[in-house]
Amino acid sequence: MKKALLPFVYVGLLIAATSVVIAPSGDYEVSEGHSIAFKSVDPSGKFTDISGDVTYNPGSPTEATFNLKIPVNTISTGNGMMNKKALTKEWFEEETYPNIKFKSTSVTKDDKGELQIKGDLTIKGTTKEYTIPAKVTGSSSKYTFKGTFYVNRIDFKVGKKSETVPDKMKIVYELPVSKKTEK
Repeated sequence: MKKALLPFVYVGLLIAATSVVIAPSGDYEVSEGHSIAFKSVDPSGKFTDISGDVTYNPGSPTEATFNLKIPVNTISTGNGMMNKKALTKEWFEEETYPNIKFKSTSVTKDDKGELQIKGDLTIKGTTKEYTIPAKVTGSSSKYTFKGTFYVNRIDFKVGKKSETVPDKMKIVYELPVSKKTEK
């Protein structure tokens, strides 16, 4: 049962980590084709929804901002019972904390040309500073941010220490964003 909840934790962390709002040169929103997966020996899974805003200018990438949220009830482990267990008080406590959130505080570019997005990741009412790497591809109307990072579920009080569920979850994400249309 505890193994079933671990994928939810990983996905939540991944989603939280990929929340991005980028600087005033253009406003973007998360578009179709996004993925946020959490992987471990057991459990593994994904979150099927993420939303948020991104502002990005390739000429000034360090001015980028990210502000995203992932509804924890979109966790999918391939096991319905595990999905329900992940929403309980022991794991994500969905009734009280329905979303995983990430809001960037600064962005730098490393020597490989990848973004290093520092920000606040909030899961289950606990906020920790995380730096999320991102490779960026695309053009002025659509960009895609991709990366991999690790989240320690115990830091966020998601589940308890266990011999069967690892503390650290690998998060693999792909976050396509499209230019917002004027309304």
